[in-house]
Amino acid sequence: MRRACVVGWPIEHSRSPLIHGFWLKRYGIDGSYTKEAVRPEALAAFLRGLEEHGFAGCNVTVPHKEAAFLLADETESSARAVGMANTIWLDHGRIWAANTDAFGFMTYLNMRAPDWQRRDAPVAVLGAGGAARAVVSGFLGAGVGEILIFNRSRERAEAAARHFGPRVRVHDWPERSVRSRAVSVLVNTTTLGMKGEGSPGIDFEGFHPDCVVSDIVYVPLETRLIQDARARGLNTVDGLGMLLHQAVPGFEKWFGIRPEVTDELYRLIAADIEASRC
Repeated sequence: MRRACVVGWPIEHSRSPLIHGFWLKRYGIDGSYTKEAVRPEALAAFLRGLEEHGFAGCNVTVPHKEAAFLLADETESSARAVGMANTIWLDHGRIWAANTDAFGFMTYLNMRAPDWQRRDAPVAVLGAGGAARAVVSGFLGAGVGEILIFNRSRERAEAAARHFGPRVRVHDWPERSVRSRAVSVLVNTTTLGMKGEGSPGIDFEGFHPDCVVSDIVYVPLETRLIQDARARGLNTVDGLGMLLHQAVPGFEKWFGIRPEVTDELYRLIAADIEASRC
């Protein structure tokens, strides 16, 4: 039996077992995918013991993504681009690391808003953490000429800009609405709006009508940001698709089949999210 898992602290909230369990059943694979609660100080030992405990690899979630990157023996360019890893696998006893968040985000954006690049315009990213870096990396890879970062801590935003170079520019958090009016895409990568609490507070007055608004928060599926953007007639992209698509490369590494993100899987996870909020 092939085994994989997701590692975090805490880990109870993870829906990865539901996603990978769906694929294991669909493709008739003799395998398992579990949650493993691992304290930060125990991560190194856990990763070094993956093979001993029968794991082909694991997903890594908060707060372990940066540590997992540093602990890996080998890293793919996707992980080096952001300095964090969310996918680990073993190859001849060596620990390999990748970051599939950029892949997941860009794949779903291209599916839901295929015309997002029809205007030669900047994109705006709210936040400067690990998820923001993955999204920035994805946009840079897609050839976007200018990316605007807005973060409540300007220092952290400037650190991200230095990491990526001159195509990434930092602006103050209070300017996030005014300076984003001409962008082609606005993405919220902060936790504002998670579990229905708060909002990035974007005033969509004067935004270009072709702007696409995306929120990587997926609990709830429709955040206040998405509601406000839709009320202005803007195209929106929810956060669940990124979660589903980022899981694809890891499953392929561990179980040998590249799975498909289907409407059935989307509905399954969406129903679980709604049920958890009741």
